[in-house]
Formats: sequence, structure tokens, C-alpha cells
Amino acid sequence: MQQITEYHGCSPEYFLKELLPLAQPVVLRQAVSLWPLVQVAQEGAAALLTYLKPFDSGHATDTLLMAPETGGRIFYRPDYQGFNFERSCYPLTIVLQQLIKISASQPSLYLALQSATLSRCLPELAKQLPLPFLPEPAAGRVWLGNQVTVPAHFDDGHNLAAVVAGRRRFTLFPPEQVANLYPGPLDFAPTGTPISLFNVNKPDFQRYPRARAAIDAASQTELLPGDLLYIPLLWWHQVESLEPVSMLVNYWWGGSLSAKSVQPAAFDSLLYTMLSMQHYTPAERRAWAAMFQHFAFNAEAAAIPNELAALQHLLNPAGKALPDDSKLQALRHWLQKSLDSA
Repeated sequence: MQQITEYHGCSPEYFLKELLPLAQPVVLRQAVSLWPLVQVAQEGAAALLTYLKPFDSGHATDTLLMAPETGGRIFYRPDYQGFNFERSCYPLTIVLQQLIKISASQPSLYLALQSATLSRCLPELAKQLPLPFLPEPAAGRVWLGNQVTVPAHFDDGHNLAAVVAGRRRFTLFPPEQVANLYPGPLDFAPTGTPISLFNVNKPDFQRYPRARAAIDAASQTELLPGDLLYIPLLWWHQVESLEPVSMLVNYWWGGSLSAKSVQPAAFDSLLYTMLSMQHYTPAERRAWAAMFQHFAFNAEAAAIPNELAALQHLLNPAGKALPDDSKLQALRHWLQKSLDSA
């Protein structure tokens, strides 16, 4: 696979002005190497635990537990009737203690503490993690575990991911590869959004022939402690933790999980569209696809001529003016009534 473009010594100003507008993944080597958390982690997991304990609020966070036979890959059960993990909640340092205990041998248990909000589990530590590469304020989230693999999935916002401890391998796919990635159900996924059903590391091309095209379009990188990765919104990414103790802090913006969440969420719109389209024939769906392309995705073509500006109502496709709160509220109320009667 091709390697994701890397920058060494990239300034926040250059990233924000030159790189971010390109909407392409980039690796910023050692961009957060001066974080005290990163420096302490280099002394080992025990030192990391000692450092984190005073900061731990005791807030229990979503944690996945997987048996050895899963190989640490978060996925469905063999019968696809459920997931291959158990879900529990533990404070962050309790999970870290367990990781240290089982780190000396082959994992007898795979652990993955998922998306622990810094402001809840380590509120005072957040002040020690400045990130001037962010274009807007964003809430940090912690990911902690051993050799766990999160299958390729996407986020509906932009993502800056900083490795604190251990190594992590990221494999990225452009949004245009969605059909070649064989996504699972949108409403029944082990992650927040659908995952790719084929195994990126052991692809079954007989079962998933289009996966070859996805892999040809993929890019990859291995991050070390102190490295930062930018993942644009809707880029699919598989994340592999390569060490017995691996810790990452990420920041989302521009989507439903950001500090300033985008509402209505586009992912919700996708689900609603899927629900409404299920009754139409293929020909009717193609006709609706043309309508969506014009009104939702081609703002220039859908723009209302200036002399007819008075005709603009709830939404302005040309983006010349944002609808006011009362109009948005009316639209939400109409959609809610429609959903209630569906």
C-alpha cells in the first residue's frame, strides 16, 4: 500500500492554512511529542499508570472485552446475530492496570476502552494536552487497549488522532471506495458507524472480489508515540494497536460527535433516506438520485436566480443565507411527525 504523506516539523499555521483545505490524510510526525503524557509513557506502562492515577476521576467508561479466539478484531459473531465482545464499564486506570497484568504473555483477554471523554475521566489532564492544529475547540477522547483491531469504518466528522503510548497502524480508504469495502448494516454495527465486512489483513477475494480495488486505493501509516494523524471526514480507516499497552487521544470536529455538533446530522439523513427509498423500484430510485444530486449536492446548479430570491423558503441550496432558527425548527417538527407516522 502507498504511504500516507508525512510532514516533519509542520507548524500549526501551515497545517491549518495549506494542508487542511486539501481534505487529504496527512501524518504530522512528533507533533505532540512535548506533551508530558507522551514523555512519561516512554518510560513504560507502569510509569504511565503512576502518572495517570491522580488525574483519574473514577468515571466508568465503555470497555470491550474479547476472548483470545477473536484475535482482537472487533467484529460480529460467526452467525452474525451479535458481536464478538462483551461490553462493560471501568475507570481508565483499572483498565490500564489489567493491561499491564496481562502484557507479559500472549493476551488471555483483549481489552479496548473506547472513546473515553477526557473531560469526564481525566478532567485536569486535558489542560496539559494543547493542540493548536485544531481549527476549532474540540473535546479530547481517550482510546486504551492491547493488540485490538478496529475494522475499517468512517466518522461523520474530521479527526485528529495523537498516539500517546505504543504503536498504531492506520489503513485508510477514500470515501469513494464505499462500495468496494462491503459495508455492513448502518443500524447494526459494533462501532458507531458501519464497518467493512472483509478483513483488510486477510482479504477473501472470492467472497469480496471488489475488495481488490479498495486495497489498491488504500494508504497506510504506522504511528509512534508523539505522532499525529489527520483523517478527513468520511474516510474509512482500520486501526490496529500493535503493542500490549496502546493509548491514543483523538479530537473530532465538523460532525455529530464534535463539541459544536452539526445538526441535523448527515448520518441521520442517510438513515432516513434509506428508510424512505426501500419502497421504490430501481428505476424510481435512479430518478430520486437525480433529484438528490441536484438539490442536495449541486448547490451551483440548484441556485435560485437573484431576481427570484423571494421564493427561497426553508433551505437555500446556494448557501447565500442560513435559515433562521424558526424555519429549522419547523423543518425538524415536520420530519419528526413524518417519522412518528412511518
